[in-house]
Amino acid sequence: MKAMILAAGRGERLRPLTDEMPKPLIEVGATSLIGHHLEGLAEGGFEDVVINVAYRGEQIVDALGDGRAWGLRLHYSRETPGELDTGGGVRRALPLLGEAPFALISADVFTDYDYARLHERRHADVHCVLVDNPQHHAQGDFGLVEGRLVDDEPRLTYAGIGVFDPARFAAMDTKRFALSAVIRKALAQGTASGEHHQGAWIDVGRPSALDAARRAAVGGRGRNRC
Repeated sequence: MKAMILAAGRGERLRPLTDEMPKPLIEVGATSLIGHHLEGLAEGGFEDVVINVAYRGEQIVDALGDGRAWGLRLHYSRETPGELDTGGGVRRALPLLGEAPFALISADVFTDYDYARLHERRHADVHCVLVDNPQHHAQGDFGLVEGRLVDDEPRLTYAGIGVFDPARFAAMDTKRFALSAVIRKALAQGTASGEHHQGAWIDVGRPSALDAARRAAVGGRGRNRC
């Protein structure tokens, strides 16, 4: 299974840190935010990883290179900042991803989720990892009943980690669209599954969350190896 990391965002709420550096390269412990994901994917048995880049994207390419430092092969999908949104960014990268379901991970999160578990979903249509609702997103996103995503209470929050069939993105008839549109369409058709991760997970979207992720990395609750 291939994997894709969403790394094209601006990181507006982390300014001024992100004025000169793309958010995925911000240090969290001994490595960068995106470095934690690369470590986790390598440990989880992945070999090929696609990364979409836009805002200061060449800084990401220069910092990560071809991926051999992690034992990975990295491939880059370049975008214009603000052009495609999350779903559109995946659709742009489909030629690099191939025709089989792939793992999709947001560079914005810090977690100890075991990416090896995603291989168990290699034939999924849409599979989402969910977490307890953080304070800033108390309403959650989706319900979970016997492993199926449902549009009902109680709701959990999408963790920015999942497995997706590329046909879901190819079928969208617009250039710019959000990932949530793909998930909700599969949910409505009864083909979206999910799981509840109860370990470490932080949405690194605010300075306070970045501080929490750095404390977690030092405390050993996340990956902390170069």
